[in-house]
Amino acid sequence: MKWLWRGLLALVAVLAIAFLIFRTPDTDAAEMRAKYGGPPSQFVDIGGGVTVHLRDEGPKDAPAIVLLHGSNADLLTWEPWAAALKTRYRVIRFDQVGHGLTGPDPKHDYSRDNYVADVLAVADTLGLERFIIGGNSMGGKHALAFAVAHPDRVAGLVLVDASGGPMLETNEDKDRKDSGGGNIGFTIAQTPGINLLVEQITPRSLIAQSLEQTVSVKSVASEAAIDRYWELLRYPGNRRATLKRFGYPYEPLTEAEVAAITAPTLILWGEEDRLIPLAAGQWLAKTMPNADLKAYPKIGHLPQEEAAGQTLADLEPWLAEHAPPLTGE
Repeated sequence: MKWLWRGLLALVAVLAIAFLIFRTPDTDAAEMRAKYGGPPSQFVDIGGGVTVHLRDEGPKDAPAIVLLHGSNADLLTWEPWAAALKTRYRVIRFDQVGHGLTGPDPKHDYSRDNYVADVLAVADTLGLERFIIGGNSMGGKHALAFAVAHPDRVAGLVLVDASGGPMLETNEDKDRKDSGGGNIGFTIAQTPGINLLVEQITPRSLIAQSLEQTVSVKSVASEAAIDRYWELLRYPGNRRATLKRFGYPYEPLTEAEVAAITAPTLILWGEEDRLIPLAAGQWLAKTMPNADLKAYPKIGHLPQEEAAGQTLADLEPWLAEHAPPLTGE
């Protein structure tokens, strides 16, 4: 029995040492703000104890477009679009709670309704009455839900590989996932037991592999981008928020809710998306009464970064029709 206890103590010691070696602590909040929150960033109190990291660029009297990032991303995913649009539009993007420099929600509420309430609070705080709202992935789900809850505030919708509808899959999509073509980061975050380690042990290599599996244009998964995803995931409270968010069951908007959205909608989709297949975008285009779908071959889950020029070539004429820009730039 003595040897058994000694063996157990030795095992505990080895595990403790391994934990200390491989543990990746939270990043320093002040350091992250200095690195990723410089001008034109602002930190805006929207009430309820939430201070969001946002960028509000372009003429204040121009038509406004609010852009919502996807799961585990941040406002910088919209940099190519913001750079192209901000001379003629008021471009607003912010880190949603549990992400980026905004950090965790004070009430630890990561429900769809709470994200929609935050969008409304940002819009009201910035004095936006009616605006275009766009979103990628999870951000697309929140944009859809906002349009359902506040149709009078939405001048148009831009959905980029958006969740929110049913997660439809073709046989090709299933085969790709079965052969290892899914996303390891999302898989781990949804695996009970293993996911608890992520709050303390989050190797950079895991983030690199996850981002590389998310995109088809591998240059998007640059060393700088991997560092940003890794560091901001480890911003104090974000890892715990991620675990709680992934613990929520996926609740798509109903077909009736989606069909009732009458705002003009532009749907942009990467044909090689491994997270949300093109079939989901096709369902949205079929269900929404005023939607137009553009699909991009050899592009993955982040068309706004992987195919910035192509997406802008489709977005800008659509915006000109539904939210004419300021002239005389």
